[in-house]
Amino acid sequence: MTRNPVLGRSSQPELLVLHSVRIQGMADDDAVAVRFGLDEAEARELLLDDEAYGWIRQAAFGRTAGWSMTDRGRAEDDRRLAEELADAGARPVVEQVHEAFGPLNARLLQACTDWQLRPEDGDRLAPNTHTDPDWDAGVLAELEALDDELAPLTRELAAQLARFDGYDERFSAALGHARSGRGEWVAGTGIDSCHAVWIELHEDLISTLGVQRGA
Repeated sequence: MTRNPVLGRSSQPELLVLHSVRIQGMADDDAVAVRFGLDEAEARELLLDDEAYGWIRQAAFGRTAGWSMTDRGRAEDDRRLAEELADAGARPVVEQVHEAFGPLNARLLQACTDWQLRPEDGDRLAPNTHTDPDWDAGVLAELEALDDELAPLTRELAAQLARFDGYDERFSAALGHARSGRGEWVAGTGIDSCHAVWIELHEDLISTLGVQRGA
């Protein structure tokens, strides 16, 4: 069946470039452009503009390097997101989705913890060696349930603000990799794992509403 989502307001490239840096935490030029399907040259020019305004800066962490957001950039992103949310009249729907997302978020974090740890007698932090197929199957089953519950929430968001489109597909794709035996796609870093996609969506939600993480 062809996926034909109903999409709401489209964000301006200026917002998408700055916001892409925020939700990814650190991203190079290619990652910024790819995240929202932007023209690479246009994204590069906007990144240089954002740097000139002091909204982003080049950063490096270990072997990872790219753009990261400054406090001034976060404030500017907050301003743009609030303006877009008001213009679209989308706050009621985004707030409802955020409320429904909370319990799912707790389950996702527990599932990722269970993928990484398998408590034993006398050691609550024993690493999961993935030698118990029933334990791992239980984690994947929980992720599958979360996948089913995420899809309608993403559709509700995307029907208001188009930039929310695709989170469910990315999560499903990561889960598919994990179910095929590539366990790093559950909570791995540096890839679009289940955990990475989920954390990005969480940041997108709370920044759109202007609330603090954990509020």
